[in-house]
Amino acid sequence: MKRDIIHINESLCDGCGLCTSKCAEGALRIIDGKARLISETYCDGLGACIGECPRGAITIEHREAASFDEAAVHAHLSGHHAVDSPKPQPLPCGCPGSAMRSFTAVPSCPDTSSAEASVSQLSHWPVQMALVPSHAPFLRNADILVSADCAPFAIPDFHSRFLGGRAVLVGCPKLDDISYYREKLNDVFSTANPKSITVLRMEVPCCGGLARAVTDARNAIIPGTPLEIVTVGIHGDIIRETVPSPV
Repeated sequence: MKRDIIHINESLCDGCGLCTSKCAEGALRIIDGKARLISETYCDGLGACIGECPRGAITIEHREAASFDEAAVHAHLSGHHAVDSPKPQPLPCGCPGSAMRSFTAVPSCPDTSSAEASVSQLSHWPVQMALVPSHAPFLRNADILVSADCAPFAIPDFHSRFLGGRAVLVGCPKLDDISYYREKLNDVFSTANPKSITVLRMEVPCCGGLARAVTDARNAIIPGTPLEIVTVGIHGDIIRETVPSPV
């Protein structure tokens, strides 16, 4: 039979998973980093998921499709999850542990001499640049920290000194594709319009690629945004550099 049913443009889908949590029938799932319709019989064709897609990847098309089967949907949901209690949806890597979430960081205690005063200042998940969607709500108008993944190991008070109050993106220009970082940072800065940017890099030469990628993206997309580059020595010494806006 011909009926209305959703269509997913995989070239536009970034696997954020927002659509899956709004599908009351459980017809959508993130598979191999893309939202996919797991069964035509689960889709009622009403398109509740469309408004949740920030990329415009979901549309409704009228085509030959299996009939919507409410009984099959009920059996499907009974075997997986309740409609009113959706599970966190995974990001493009397909790992449920990387599901995007925001939370309130625990305020640190001024008495840092106490071991009990050491509390996490992390306010969101995930943190890896490859896993954080460019449209993540915790990036919007935020103070963004772009950190080399080695840097926190050299800074004993990393959480209280650098992480508190900032949204963080973590990466390694030595192990990852720096051209991907450039494209991702351009997209993040264009979408999020951050209040400020801080780069936390190690003193080793290869880590300079991270600072250059951030600087180039800032200059191209949001040239007036304050940018500070913090270079960390392997023994924890700190060098700060404020990068002027391009003329």
